[in-house]
This record gives sequence, structure tokens and C-alpha cells, in this order.
Amino acid sequence: MKEKNNPTTEHIRAKRKAFHHERWNNRAKALAWYGLLAEVFFLPLSPGLATAALLLGAVGTAWRFYIDKDFHFRHLHFDVPAVLFVLISALSILASPDRGFSFYNYYNLVGVYVLTYLLVGQNVRRPEQMKSILKMAAASAVIVIIYGYYQFLFGIDISSMKWVDGDAFPELRKRVFSTWENPNILAGYLDIVICLAFGLFMYCKDRERRILLGVFMLAAAACLAMTYARGACLVIAVILAAYGALKDRRVLIACIVVVAVLFAADPVLYERITSVFTKVDTSTEMRLAFWESTIAMIQDHPFLGIGWGAYWMVYPEYDFYLQGANVLIVHAHNIYLNYMAEIGIPGAVAFFWFFFGTMVMALRTNFEIKKTDAAEAGRKVFAARKAFNWQRLWQDWDEGALLEGFTKGIGLAVLSIALNGITDDLLFNIPSSMVLWMMAALAGVLSLMSPPKAAKEADASAASGRLAGLTSSLWHHAKEVGGKVNEKTHEKMQSVLTREVEVPAEEQDKSTAAEKDGKTAADAKDAAATAPAEESSAEDQTAAADKKEEQKPMDPMDELAEEVRKALLRRKAEEEAAAKEKAAVSSEMSAKANGENKAAEEKAGKENKEIKETKEAEGKEVKTAEQTGEAEKAEVSSEPEKKETQAEAKQPDGEAQAEQKEEKAAKPVKTVQAEKEADGHEEDKHDIKGDD
Repeated sequence: MKEKNNPTTEHIRAKRKAFHHERWNNRAKALAWYGLLAEVFFLPLSPGLATAALLLGAVGTAWRFYIDKDFHFRHLHFDVPAVLFVLISALSILASPDRGFSFYNYYNLVGVYVLTYLLVGQNVRRPEQMKSILKMAAASAVIVIIYGYYQFLFGIDISSMKWVDGDAFPELRKRVFSTWENPNILAGYLDIVICLAFGLFMYCKDRERRILLGVFMLAAAACLAMTYARGACLVIAVILAAYGALKDRRVLIACIVVVAVLFAADPVLYERITSVFTKVDTSTEMRLAFWESTIAMIQDHPFLGIGWGAYWMVYPEYDFYLQGANVLIVHAHNIYLNYMAEIGIPGAVAFFWFFFGTMVMALRTNFEIKKTDAAEAGRKVFAARKAFNWQRLWQDWDEGALLEGFTKGIGLAVLSIALNGITDDLLFNIPSSMVLWMMAALAGVLSLMSPPKAAKEADASAASGRLAGLTSSLWHHAKEVGGKVNEKTHEKMQSVLTREVEVPAEEQDKSTAAEKDGKTAADAKDAAATAPAEESSAEDQTAAADKKEEQKPMDPMDELAEEVRKALLRRKAEEEAAAKEKAAVSSEMSAKANGENKAAEEKAGKENKEIKETKEAEGKEVKTAEQTGEAEKAEVSSEPEKKETQAEAKQPDGEAQAEQKEEKAAKPVKTVQAEKEADGHEEDKHDIKGDD
């Protein structure tokens, strides 16, 4: 079987896991990003496809938050009023006459608004991404404008001409709406597009881009004129004229020229625009009546309003103009009054805090634009005389100029929505509101990318770093000072605590001798006798030192150190006395042990002497026995015959003598064995005593 904890296997698994993690992370990032671009492209063309792309992008973003540990939630500047608006709008459902409808309308509309805001705000984090967003928005805007031209040139269904007041304007036969459901909504969208293009135009220095942006703005203005939306036409004219009067007079002149050309080309447009200042059509009268009814709603429901999306249900109760006519009024034709009526004054305040805060932030956001010197400017003038180069449209576009123009365009676009909202509720349309929340998120992202704000953040971080450095240096200095103080205090306490007491040399010699030897009881008794004298002398000297120190004024630290020193000296004296007593007891024990050892040695010596004496006596007996045996052998050899006869005659006596000889020979052997056994017993006794 393979080892589970093989380092190579674990390394391969880790690599494979990291590879899969990175691949899924890239997939989540791609899903979120391409979902965002698809929403930007399809939002003006097909709200259904735009919503589907939004959901895919939201799934990719949530997936990315789960997989990518480095992808963190980012807060934009106006998240707080946006959250307040969402919460108060939810509370307004409680005041609705049909809570089920209001809740359904709320989570469908507010849900897509919040998802759009989060999708853009969390995924757009680099300046390069702004170019892709601008490309998608420009492509969809071109399609919308071209389709508007198609409607104007080749005609539209007569049923779609319900926005034309035939009695007031008999010559007005059609109004284009392109991919949007209403000419006024298309006109509001074109105002947004013109403002974005104008911002880029003003901060672009290249001839090719300026020409392209100028042509695009003229085409959008012509399509705007085909809508015959009086409010939208006046709004864009006021914005551009005011910018020209305040910033660049050339813009004002160009605006006057374009308006004059359009009025000259289409007299009906001139009549339509000038009718704003005269009350000649039902449209103006109806708006005034709607506003009067809406103000009455606000007075009756100032806090939570009449309920989210419930205007069409409550309006018949406040109908002062139509008087029961079979007409469904869905909004107040004024965004300010409509929001206050439906979600109350607090909710409207939260929304317009978010709305106008985004506009002001976008107009105040600045980026660094490269400045060209005279030589480079001359080269650009010479290059401008060359042929038109389309490849330079999206190449080498100064990042600072692009972002500066984009953020200023967003600010002007939000301003156009604010001005259009006076006479029409453009935000009642779902795609229009999604465009607003998308621009708000882009404005927040551009504000975070702004170098001045980044520099301020860097300065703030640097200031905090300097403050932290100063704090750390002060802390380090205080730590050093505290360390020095502690060292001095410690030295002072040590000097007080380790104040040595002088002891006579003779007594020191006696005490050291008693501690080292510790063998005899007499030395231990002498050491025990000298201990009280040492203690008394040490106590006398410490008392004298205490009296001397008491004469001097002492601070609390010295008093504390003195008390500690006294306690330690008392403890030291007690420990020394206990040690001396222990030494005396040990010396007595050793003396007893020495006495017992000497007695045992004397006894063993006596036993050894007795054993030697017995051995010598036995040796003498053995020698005498050997001599008698040799004498008997000599006698036997001299008188063989006599011996034989005597042996024959005295056989019993010979046997007795033989037995005696055997006994004598056996006796020395037994004596030697007994001596050996005695020696063995003595050795055993010595071993036992040694063990004891």
C-alpha cells in the first residue's frame, strides 16, 4: 500500500488543489465581470436580458466572495443612505392598502437596484475596466439611436402615437421611443448619453476622439429632437449652456448653433418647446393637477407614505381633476413628490441624500491629467494635420483624462435626471432606475480611484504612521527611563538587602570548621554553642545599623526595602540555626556509627587471633603424628620377622593400633576443615558488618 503521508504525494495534491482553486476563482471572476458587461449592454435594449445578466453577475460575485480569500467587500461613500432608503421603503409596505402587491413590487424593483449597485461597486476596481464599460454603453447607445432614426424615417404603428396631443399640436404625427417604452423615457436616456459623451469630449485632446464624440453627440441630439420631449430638450440645453457660460464659451456658442439649426429644420419642434411657457395643452394641466393631489397625500401620510408602488391605488381618493375618468395614473410625474408620497418624507430624504450626494461627489472628483510642453504640443498639431487614424480612438488614451471626463459626465447625467424629475418621474421606469444605480456605483468607484483622495488617504496613513512612530518612540523612551529607574531602585534595594554584617575571624573559622568536619559530637556542640553568639552579634550590628538609618529621613521605598531586609535577615538566621542543629545531629550520628565500627573491629580481631592459635596447635599435632609414624616404620623394617610373628601372635593388637593410626590421621583433616569453616564464617560476618 502507498504511504498516505508521502511528502511528494502531499505536494502534488497541494499543487492540484491550488490549481483547481485558481481555475474556479477565475471562472467566478469571469462570470461576474461578463455578467456586468452584459447588463450594461442589454439594459437599454432588453430589460429581460439585462436582468438575466444581472443575476448571473450576482451569482459570480457571491461565488467569488466565497472562493477568493483576497476579494473583500468594499464600502462606497454613500452606502449608508442607500441602506436607509432600502429599510424605510420596506417599512412603507405596512402603510399600503394592498401589502401583497407592494411587497411583490418592492422586492422586484429594489432587489434589482441593489444588485446592480453591488455588482458594479464590488467588481470594478481597475481603471482599465472603465474602458470596457464605456465600450458596451456606447455600442448599446448607438443601437438605440439608429433604431430611433428608423422609427422616424420609416414610420411606426399608429397605436403608438398615444403621446401626441392632436388638438394642441395637429402637425405632430409621431414621436419616437426606440427600444424604450415611452418618448419621455427615451429622451431622459438620451440626456444621460449626451452628458457622458460631453464629459469625455471636454477632457479629450486628440482630434480623432473629439470628432467621434462630437458626431455622436449631434446624432443623439437629433434623436432627442425626434422625441419632442419638451422637458428633456430644455434640460440638456440648460446644462450645456450653463457649462459653457461658466467653463468654456465655445460650448455655449456651439449649443446655440445646434439649437438654431434644429429649430430651423423642424418648426414643429420650435412650437413644441415654446409651448412650455404657455398653458395650451392638457399635458401641463394634468401635471399641475397630479401635483396638487400628491401634496394632499403627503400631508395625510407624512412618515411612511401610502406604501411602495401604491400610487395608482390611492390616487382615486385624491382625484381633483379627472373626476372618476377611466384613466390609470401610476405616478405623480415628479420624482420628488412621488417618493415623498409613496415612502414618506424620511424615506425620500434618505433617497435624495444618496441621489444628490452621488452627483456632488462625481462633480468634485478629480484625476491627474498629463500636461504637455510646447514641443510636444507642436508635434501634436503637426500630427493633427495628418490623415484621420481610427486606430488611435481607443489606444493611448490618457487614463487620467478618460476617468476625469467619465466622472464629470456621470455628475452631469445625474443632474439631468434631477432636472427631468421636476416634470416627469423617469425613475418609475425600471431600466432607468437601474441606470441611475449603476452610475451611482461607478461614481463611488471613481471617487475611490481618484489620486487626490488616494493621496489624502496616503497622507492620512502617513500621518497615522508618524503618530504611531512618535508614540512608539515616546513609549520606548519612557520604557528606557522606567528601566533605568527600576535598575537604580533594584541596586538600592540590593545594597540594602545584601548589607553584610562583619563577624569575627575566629568565629567564622569555627563555624566553617563545624560545617566542613561535622564528624565529632564535640565539634557540633561547639558550633551549636557559637551560633547564639553569632546571632546575638548579628542582631546587635543590624540594630545599630537600623538606629543609624532611622536617624536619617527615609522615603517610602527605603522603608519598604528596610522591612524586607529585616525579614530576610531573620529568615537567614533561622535557616543558619536549623542548619547548625542538623549538622550537630549528623555529627552525633556519625560518632555513634564510628564507635560501633571500632567495637566490631576489635571483636573481629580477637576472633582472628583465636583462629590462628587453633591453627598453630593443630599444625604441631600433625607434625608429632608424622614423627611417630616414621619411627614405627623404622622399627618395622629392622625387625621384619619379629614383627611378623608378633603380628601373627598379636593380630588383635595390630588391628587396634591401625584403628588408632587412622583416627590420628583423620583428626588433623577434620581440624583443617573446621578451621576453613571458621574462616568462612568470619568472612561472612565481615561482609554483613560492611553491609550494615
